[in-house]
This record gives sequence, C-alpha cells and structure tokens, in this order.
Amino acid sequence: MRAAVRRWSGATADAWRTQLWPVPTLAVAVAIVLGVGLPRLDAHIDDELPAGVTAYLFSGGPEAARTVLSVLAGSLVTVTSLTFSLTVLTLQLASSQFSPRLLRTFTRDRLVHVSLGLLLGTFTYAVTVLRTVRASLSDQQAFLPQVAVTVAYVLALVSVLTLVVFLAHLSRQIRVEWMLREVHADTAVTMRRLLSDAPGAGVTAPRAPPVPAEAVPLCATASGFFTSIDESMLLATTINAEAVMYVDRLPGDSLIAGTPIAQAWPLRAAGPLNAADRDRLQKCVAATLDVGFERTAAQDIAFGLRQIVDVTVKALSPGVNDPTTAVHGLGHISALLCAAAGKDLGPRLLRDRAGEVRVVLRRPSFAELLELAVAQPGRYAAADPDVFSRLVMMLREVAWVAVAPEQHLEIVGQVERLTVTIDRQGFGEVEHRRLHDQLKDVRRALIGRWPPTPSS
Repeated sequence: MRAAVRRWSGATADAWRTQLWPVPTLAVAVAIVLGVGLPRLDAHIDDELPAGVTAYLFSGGPEAARTVLSVLAGSLVTVTSLTFSLTVLTLQLASSQFSPRLLRTFTRDRLVHVSLGLLLGTFTYAVTVLRTVRASLSDQQAFLPQVAVTVAYVLALVSVLTLVVFLAHLSRQIRVEWMLREVHADTAVTMRRLLSDAPGAGVTAPRAPPVPAEAVPLCATASGFFTSIDESMLLATTINAEAVMYVDRLPGDSLIAGTPIAQAWPLRAAGPLNAADRDRLQKCVAATLDVGFERTAAQDIAFGLRQIVDVTVKALSPGVNDPTTAVHGLGHISALLCAAAGKDLGPRLLRDRAGEVRVVLRRPSFAELLELAVAQPGRYAAADPDVFSRLVMMLREVAWVAVAPEQHLEIVGQVERLTVTIDRQGFGEVEHRRLHDQLKDVRRALIGRWPPTPSS
C-alpha cells in the first residue's frame, strides 16, 4: 500500500510538472464552480450593494450582458486555439531542430500552463455565467448577475495581458540560448542536490564494500528507464533482512524486465541469502525503483549533459549546419563538467545506525561524464576546426579545475584520442599546428600552468 501511494504521488507530481493538461483542467473546474456560485451570490446581494460598489459593476441590461459574455466566449475560443497552435509549433521546432529530449523543458513551463489555464477557464466561466442571464418575460423575472458579469470582464482583460506575455515568452523560448541555459540550470540544481563536495586533498573517500562471489542477483520487474529510487525504504528493508545490496544501474539507464539490476548478500553470515530474504529484497527493489517511459532529471545527473550533447551534435549535422550553436553548447558542457569535477562522484553509501554500509548506489563517474561530453562531439566536430578548437578548450578548462589523479588520467586519455583524430583530418598546416598547440595547453593546465593565448 505504501509503495502504491508513493508511486501514485510521484506520477501525479510528474504530470503536474511536465504535462499540459493538469493546470488547464483545474482552471476549467474552478471556472465552473465560480460560474455557478457567483450568480447565486448575486441573487442574494445585488439589491443590497451600496451605490459606491455598484458604480464599478456592470451596468447594462440582460441583453447587453448576454452580448458581452457571448463575445468573450467566442473570442477566447479563437485565442486559445492560437495559443495551443503556437505551443505545438514550438514543441515541433524544438524536437526537429534541437533535440526531442528538450520537450520536457517546454511542457513543464509554468507560464505556458497558466496561460492555457486562464484562457480556457475564462471561456468556461463566461459560458457558465451566460446560462444564468435572463431577460424579463411573462413567465420569468429578469436576472442580471452584475458581480459575475463584471468578473468575466476582468478575466477577459487579464487574458489579453496574459496573451501578450505568453507571446513574448514564447519568442524567448524558441531561442537556443534560452534552452541551453534552462537545461544547464536544471542540471546544476540536480548536481547540487544529489552530490556533495569532493573530499579535500589527503582525505580518503569512503570505499564501498566489495561484492562477494556468493551475492545473488535481483532483477528488474518492468522495462523502461530507471528514473528514481526510494533510498529510505531500500535501506530499511536491507536492515530488516540483515543484508547488503549493491545497485549497479544508474538513474537514466534502460532496464529490461527479468535482467539483474542489483546484487545482494548477507551482512554477517557466510553463503548466499536464504530464499525468504531474497524474495523480500526482490519485492523491495520492485517497490522502491521507479521505471518510466522517458528519462527525467530527478536523480539522473547525466541527463542534462545528454540533452546539451544532443543539441551540440544536432547542430553539427548537415541538415542543420550550425557550428555556432555547437560552440555555445560546448561552453555549457564545460561549465557542467567543471562543476562535476569538484563533486564526490563515488558510490552513494547508505548506512545503518551502527555505521555499517547496507546499500551501495552506483553513480556516474567522472570518466563516464567526460566520455559523454567528448566522444560524440569529438566525432562529429572532427571536420570543423573551430568547433574542435572549442572542444579542446573545454578539456583545458576541465583540466584546470580537476585535482584528483584519476581525473587527470581520464583527461590525458581524451587528449590522446583527440590527437589521433586531428592527425586523421585533412586540416591545413596552420589549423593543424593550432589544434596541437591547444592540446599541449591541456597538458599544461593539468600541472597548473595557463599560458596566455597568443594574439593572431
């Protein structure tokens, strides 16, 4: 039951953040309540309102009110259709021009949600109030809900202003600089939330216990992307089972039902886990590990890098041919890698009250993040010396902030690979020499030297 509640809460929260329908649906529901409630309130208070208040309320007759509400409803349907069309066009542009993985950045935009909700809510409210306005006939008494009609007029004015703000916001949204900045900011927030600072020089980071030969595999129960894991529930279950667990799949990995994603073994006893404890841990893995149809940034440190790398590589494709965007993307990748170099990227260790390690959660290493940032851009930028130059400069910047010896080894390995790539290209003598000099500067940065770039 607890797992079901947790899953339902997570699914609902994700829907409100990344889908377009929840906020407009809520706005329509609120509009119906107000459209029914305010006319009833009018029926009780309109005759008792002071003159100072009624001077600011709608002063026309029932026919005028019906005309105003009809015009509002008809125009808002047109405006809402335009807003939806522009939103869909923006999503299509982001998917085809930049990367399909950027769609989450657009669909979770609160201004888009609020704009659609306000327009649909105002339309629903106007139609709901319209049904209560009555002209005086032989068999019925005239009824004009002054407060309700006035509220409809105010909502229409707010909707017009919102449309202007939405159009201005949309023109900014489709700029690649804005998209890269948003992804960069989200990734930086995820890193700060999930990663602690790296231990200082001379401080030995705690090590994860080795996985013994008698460890038994625990398998995924659903196929999809590993999005998040409930650490507290996982730790509590391993403590109750007197076991240790090593989760060797990363958030963002693609899981296949029936394949191993973790290993477990007894904390004290020799040999493998008994059948009861293994079944308990297997059920725990199924209950604590969330699997979705797409990657999210909730616990996936590498997802933001993946998005920016996609934009960079797409910009280098012959169909787009936008090296300037690729250079901008490499700048954001460099900033994120420099931030990651100062973080503790070792496995996350969950301990019991006695200090014993009970759960080991694998995290992307610096080597994996560096490979993600360099491999594909290096492959597709090989024909463009300017983009390749920015890629080498990125390595130089990362080399300057990296302090761990293992980080230096990874950077040197990437330098050697890029050297081979340069030698295979048909660059001119000047470009060839310039790129090799920049690669030498990467090695100098590793030892704390940063000579100034000579003027051309």
